[in-house]
Amino acid sequence: MTLITNTADLSAFCDRLASAAYVTVDTEFMREKTYYPQLCLVQVAGPDEAAAIDPLADGIDLSPLFALLANPAVLKVFHAARQDLEIFFNLTGTVPTPLFDTQVAAMVCGFGDSVGYETLITKLTNARIDKSSRFTDWSNRPLTDRQLTYALSDVTHLRPAYEKIRRRLDKTGREEWLADEMAILTSPDTYRQDPDESWRRLKPRTDKPRFIAVLKELCAWREREAQRKDIPRNRVVRDETLMEIAAHTPSTVDDLGRTRGLGPSMAAGRYGTEILAAIEKARSLPDSALPRTEPRAELPAGIAPTVELLRVLLKLVCDDEDVASRLVANAADLEAIAADDNAKVQAMTGWRFDLFGRQALALKHGKLALAMENRKVKLVNLD
Repeated sequence: MTLITNTADLSAFCDRLASAAYVTVDTEFMREKTYYPQLCLVQVAGPDEAAAIDPLADGIDLSPLFALLANPAVLKVFHAARQDLEIFFNLTGTVPTPLFDTQVAAMVCGFGDSVGYETLITKLTNARIDKSSRFTDWSNRPLTDRQLTYALSDVTHLRPAYEKIRRRLDKTGREEWLADEMAILTSPDTYRQDPDESWRRLKPRTDKPRFIAVLKELCAWREREAQRKDIPRNRVVRDETLMEIAAHTPSTVDDLGRTRGLGPSMAAGRYGTEILAAIEKARSLPDSALPRTEPRAELPAGIAPTVELLRVLLKLVCDDEDVASRLVANAADLEAIAADDNAKVQAMTGWRFDLFGRQALALKHGKLALAMENRKVKLVNLD
């Protein structure tokens, strides 16, 4: 069992893996008490060796690891990569490339929506993962042998799993089906935290411009404060409190102090002063400068049955083709297609259109039907 705790050993390890066709990568991190995920361990495996790298070790420089992750000649294999990639983006400003996510690939290969690591490993390798260390405190030192065994298994079992999925993709010719998802995962925009866009997380039910302007300023203030102090957003002010403030727009400390979840003492302090300033900034905006949101699309009357038929068609097609339906279309896509033949959704372009979109239009226009035969749904061509 290899635990790397110094720069020299890390550099030698990464130099050896620089000639590998691929490496498998995973991380252990903590986020309960911080805004940014705190990296506690990095596990990396090449074809012939694996190691756990301790980023909390005194004096260790992770530059050799970052160079390996940026090496264009070495494919980086993750499972459910988004949170791992966010960590590396925060540390380096770049996203590891080239990239292969076995969870996304498994969706293409018929393992269902968002298949978990343990389930995938069991199906592909018959290995059993010891889950007992999953929720341990990875920031505590020293790490136990059980923790390290668990952590390294996440990358050692991923090697044969990746190779089997790769062979399936090569056999089916579905490599290009991954392209859209990989483009999202490798885009720096996926991981940038823009305070001015943070209000969208709250998904307000109203699109009134003045309300949105106030909420936007409040959320931007909270986001910057959470980033500055490196604490979770809700440790600054909770979501529901910001929504209430945006709805009532208090103008004095006393009014603000009556807000549920805030209280007089916070309203009288620095937070209260900054919240009132954010409200006033939004209030002073001219109407022409208010943020505009896309109006919520109202579905045409009587379209719900069409959406349900498209949902059945999607399930049927994806079961037949052995691909996860989530990768092809979501509920919003189905509603858009039901309402508009020229809907601007992914399901109406590329391989998704060939797989599902074309048949969706045929079903809408009476050229295709759904029927029951021997207790199973089947497609009937009526054209």
